[in-house]
Amino acid sequence: MADTALPADAIVVGRLRARDEAMFATLIDAWSPGMLRAARAYVADDHAAQDVVQEAWLGVLRGIDGFQGISSLRTWVYRILINKAKTRGVRDARLIPGLGVTDDDHGPTVDPARFRGAYDPYPGHWRSSPPAWPSPEDGAVAAETRRRLASALAGLPTRQRVVVTLRDVAGHTSDEVCELLSISAANQRVLLHRGRAALRAVLEQHWIKEASA
Repeated sequence: MADTALPADAIVVGRLRARDEAMFATLIDAWSPGMLRAARAYVADDHAAQDVVQEAWLGVLRGIDGFQGISSLRTWVYRILINKAKTRGVRDARLIPGLGVTDDDHGPTVDPARFRGAYDPYPGHWRSSPPAWPSPEDGAVAAETRRRLASALAGLPTRQRVVVTLRDVAGHTSDEVCELLSISAANQRVLLHRGRAALRAVLEQHWIKEASA
């Protein structure tokens, strides 16, 4: 269920505070899939992610009376989720402390050798165009693409994986991600760019291999 199908925050909060079970069930159905994907970015496996989501919903019930409306209800719920996921991630020894930009997040995202040099008639242009990707309308191609992306996403550094998951999987805005993770807009842009570039590189190598097979 899309967020647009939900009532305004004030109505949802009022019903949750009244312990309206139907409203709570509706919210769980609407947000749990995205919360599960976000939690999975922090923890070792799907089972742990499910535990984190359940703990987060319990935290929502316990804390709803203290919700002040400074941020949106969705952002507040996700903040509870991320705090739970961080705690579980540390316990499972999966989380890499800190979400700031590090030395690994600098440097080119594409091999500079793929571009023409300064003394070439067309400096900075591709030496050869990247291969065309197969049409996503092919069901088998789409399924394999999703599998490759999921595997590549799981292999990203934690800081990149979390930002890409929140932006491109859970659908949060850049401002929401900055607020949830307490990072600057510049850091968010760098981490998102690096993560997206790494995912695209994995898919590109896959299609090159398929084309030459």
